[in-house]
Amino acid sequence: MAAILAERGIVLATLAGIPKRDRADVEQQVLANAWNSVRRGMYRPDPKDKPRDALRKWLHGIAWRLASRYLKSAYVRRAVLHPSPLGLLHEPVGVDMHAQIEAREVLDAVASLPPWQREALLSVDDPESLVAYAKRHRMNPNIAASRLRIARKALALKLRRRR
Repeated sequence: MAAILAERGIVLATLAGIPKRDRADVEQQVLANAWNSVRRGMYRPDPKDKPRDALRKWLHGIAWRLASRYLKSAYVRRAVLHPSPLGLLHEPVGVDMHAQIEAREVLDAVASLPPWQREALLSVDDPESLVAYAKRHRMNPNIAASRLRIARKALALKLRRRR
């Protein structure tokens, strides 16, 4: 373990792209994995290499793989660090003209549908379930689901024709 710890420099150099807040954790994983691999007999250096160079290459490989796994993890890709995350809720959002145009197209397509299809599509936004919607309108839940499916297909067809 002393030889592995003596080569921490190569591990830290390999982990340079990882944020400082997580670098110590990933370094600890690298050292623990290296030590466990040595104990299981998985460290088999090439006899042609100098012992120190072989160890450095091997540690670099372990650090490289763990850094790659860390950077590809969902936690890292989706984490948004902000000093006051609730303040993000009140920040003004810029107007996206393309999104407004698309929203108008969708609203026009919905408005051009027959009333029963519009009602079926808008029932999805209700807080109650589709079964409760069907009971409220005195219809079988299967008929309500069928109407919703037909309305969705009709809306998709209208949107496809407009584009």
